[in-house]
Amino acid sequence: MFVIANEHQLPVKVWQSADHAPDAKSLEQASHLAQLPFAKKWIALMPDAHAGKGMPIGGVVACENAVIPNAVGVDIGCGMGFVETGVPVSLLRETMTGSGTLVQMICGNILRNVPTGFAHHRTAQPSAVLDRAKEEMQHYEADSALIPQIEEGYFQIGTLGGGNHFIELQEDENGMCCIMLHSGSRHFGNIVGQYFNKIAAALNEKWHSAVDPAWKLPFLPADSDEGKRYLKWMQLCMDFAYENRSAMLGKVKEIFSEAVTKYTDAVPEFSEEINCHHNYAALEEHFGKTLYVHRKGAIRAGNGELAIIPGAMGSYSYIVRGKGNPESFCSSSHGAGRTCSRTGAMERFSVQSVMNDLKEKNVVLAKHNHQDVAEEARFAYKDIDQVMEQQADLTEPVKKLFTVGVVKG
Repeated sequence: MFVIANEHQLPVKVWQSADHAPDAKSLEQASHLAQLPFAKKWIALMPDAHAGKGMPIGGVVACENAVIPNAVGVDIGCGMGFVETGVPVSLLRETMTGSGTLVQMICGNILRNVPTGFAHHRTAQPSAVLDRAKEEMQHYEADSALIPQIEEGYFQIGTLGGGNHFIELQEDENGMCCIMLHSGSRHFGNIVGQYFNKIAAALNEKWHSAVDPAWKLPFLPADSDEGKRYLKWMQLCMDFAYENRSAMLGKVKEIFSEAVTKYTDAVPEFSEEINCHHNYAALEEHFGKTLYVHRKGAIRAGNGELAIIPGAMGSYSYIVRGKGNPESFCSSSHGAGRTCSRTGAMERFSVQSVMNDLKEKNVVLAKHNHQDVAEEARFAYKDIDQVMEQQADLTEPVKKLFTVGVVKG
């Protein structure tokens, strides 16, 4: 870790080596965060930091009585799910079905039964989170433009999305299969995030705020009516994202169990389930102050807390235990971090080269359209092992996992 110091702003603490510093755009965005009058102590950049909208993805900022929609992002509550299956990977690879190996069959069945990309369910799905929101409509009715998102959410629950979202079968160090997925609040969180960012921008202009609008970091006082409304909607999106991951994990476990018990004598025993966010703001105590800690592409890594840090498909992922390091506001990276944009990856890597790489690594890919597969090539991401080394003071690896089969939107 190294520190960027400037007498006119807060320090920026970077969990990377000085010779592998973040890109210039990320550092510029971190400098903007460090000049916010309500930001406290310092800005923290995780090893996977790369430029985002307004704030680096892989960044952490702690604010006193202020929330910044763009410091949470538009996929509010995006995060990870994980569960162990108790089934050896060798059994899945060696068992043949009418649809190829058991790995291929399971991945194909997941792709057919879990909507991906822009697809939603054709009928409304059960959602305790949305049912509760409708019962507590008094908390949301001031933002009437967002109300339709609650009804639309019933069709999005249990859907994966696209981009870097995935469902993977993985192999741990003991040769056992685990299930990991990455998804968030879908279109719901996107609309909510954009809506309140516009409100914040309009109010900041009205107040002649010292926060430069070019920074794309308009804020809301947490105790203002608008701030309270944002926090309420943000929490709803977080709860929705958590339920979305739980619903998908449930469906994948059902598909996995049905296939394994049909073709083998094994009986899956699911255990060690984890479900955690990496795009959110939370009111926490740090350095004697109550602050809104914004983690945009960062996980909470409190002392003893379990969390998930995925790599890229065809690479490694980690289950970690947090060390509760106050220097990072008890945070760590949320993944490997991109080294080039999706467009850049498409320009640099061909579809065939990515498919060949997955084949060489014996990774099964289930995807409706392969034309954009290079967007998520492992070559477009940092080395996850290097990322883990750079944050050794933030987390302790508990389990290392390698991709066996991956379902992408």
